[in-house]
Amino acid sequence: MADFHVLTGPDGAVAFPTVRRIGIGDLMAALAAGWRDFWRKPSHLVFLGLIYPFMGVAIALLTSGANGWPLLFPLISGFALLGPLAALPIYEMSRRQELGLSTEWRAAFGVLRSPAMPSIIAVGIFLLALFTVWLLVAQSLYEHFLGIGAPASLFVFADQVFNTAPGQSLIIWGNLIGFGFAVIALASAVITIPLQLDRDVGAAIAIQTSIRATLRNPVMIAIWGLLVAVLLVLGSLPFLVGLAIVVPVLGHATWHLYRRMIEPTGSQR
Repeated sequence: MADFHVLTGPDGAVAFPTVRRIGIGDLMAALAAGWRDFWRKPSHLVFLGLIYPFMGVAIALLTSGANGWPLLFPLISGFALLGPLAALPIYEMSRRQELGLSTEWRAAFGVLRSPAMPSIIAVGIFLLALFTVWLLVAQSLYEHFLGIGAPASLFVFADQVFNTAPGQSLIIWGNLIGFGFAVIALASAVITIPLQLDRDVGAAIAIQTSIRATLRNPVMIAIWGLLVAVLLVLGSLPFLVGLAIVVPVLGHATWHLYRRMIEPTGSQR
């Protein structure tokens, strides 16, 4: 069994990957490669992608009571904060394709035996904590603008949000603060988990590398985040079913984005 390690690689070494500058062509190429990879094993990837619509339905059921309506949108939008972790099996499919290994959907869950799992779990805890803080902030905003207590029904809640001045303030501040959370998550995790799977550099170095990549390519990462958000919204429109395709494509595309943003090691050239 591999030694437990989180902050550094398995040998305790601290190695900082070299970040490349990318352009819009790299983003389009990553998306095209993600689409291509999806069609190599569409049935297997749809199986993995169906996890997301099912989770969306579960969220809707959990918030179907009056107490849950105020958190329905924060839950659904905040779930994107956990996207990099949720796409872990799809990253593994990309890695296995590159190495010529089996890409059966069962093989994707072999990632759970990866020596990088301790550091990946550490990143997952960070993202889960970020998600939890976002929900607490969203609840506080609701109580600040609309008061403590649950709305009588979904229709009453919708009327409060869209047809009252406090509700419109809630929309504005909720979206502004939510955008801040999204920026933090994107910068710190855009390529973190693919890097960990590929090189097992440790959670701290992987997050630092993702932030460096974002700072070196701020416009491109912003465009990438916008593309991801638009595609997730489009995939969510037909009762979340479209996510069964959108999520696997984005997962593969993120792996290829990682390849374009990080200089390969000598053994990978």
